[in-house]
Amino acid sequence: MTAVPPRTAWLLLVGTVAGWISSIVLTIDDFKLLMNPAYVPSCNINPIIACGSVMASKEAHVFGFPNPIIGVVGFSVAVTMAVLAVAGVALPRWFWGGLWLGLVAGVVFICWLIFHTLYRIGALCPYCMVVWAFTPILLAAVTKQIWGNARGAVRILVEWRWTFVIVFYAVVLVMVFLRFQTYWTSLL
Repeated sequence: MTAVPPRTAWLLLVGTVAGWISSIVLTIDDFKLLMNPAYVPSCNINPIIACGSVMASKEAHVFGFPNPIIGVVGFSVAVTMAVLAVAGVALPRWFWGGLWLGLVAGVVFICWLIFHTLYRIGALCPYCMVVWAFTPILLAAVTKQIWGNARGAVRILVEWRWTFVIVFYAVVLVMVFLRFQTYWTSLL
């Protein structure tokens, strides 16, 4: 059984709730768009920040259903674990291992989605970007929880986990800026 330090527990709670709410809003908007092709999602802000074009893409339904449903289910489990962690409940190590594997899969899927969003679809979804922002943080927090006592190369990865998160953010921000550079500079 492993208890989570309070700061980590609250970080997990905030991150998982943000991802869960974003996934729910996206799922609702996606179903509204499926029922009414003329529906304009709440997150269509301008030509670049537009969920509608993202939701209409084949990449938004990789497994035959809206991708945000994966987030609703996954973040529901993670929110439950975070609530228990905030309450001080010690969970078995394999629970944390399962969450860690889910977050690793989530980060891999997010990287694939970022590529397709930028270079195939050509638009950004604000709710998706919330998930992009919080998932690496959650992975870093759970990495410490599950691998904090490791040795050797794994220990080095654990110690450098926040650096990896910052590098991830920097790379994504540069990619977003470069992909839409003409649009961003036209705003100035």
